Amino acid sequence: MTMNAKTFAFAGALASALAAQATTAMAETKMEKCFGVALAGKNDCAAGAGTTCAGTSKVDYQGNAWTLVPEGTCMTMELPAAMDGTARMGSLEELSRDLPQG
Repeated sequence: MTMNAKTFAFAGALASALAAQATTAMAETKMEKCFGVALAGKNDCAAGAGTTCAGTSKVDYQGNAWTLVPEGTCMTMELPAAMDGTARMGSLEELSRDLPQG
């Protein structure tokens, strides 16, 4: 085996090991449902009235739509203010704000 082939093989093995470690760390991160933080069509499953499953929320930051976020981050996420200027925050419980019309 040439020196370049050995170096390339070592680099590939190192990259694989690092990728496996990163995947394991991500799998260990506890996740929680966070309502009111998903963009339209980007929610996770079982959103609420007006939605049926993943990707079915109709408006940005829909209060009854949730997405999984790392545990402990839901209520500290920075979200843009509502059109009337009121602050938005994520919630561990369903919200009655920003619901689709109809």
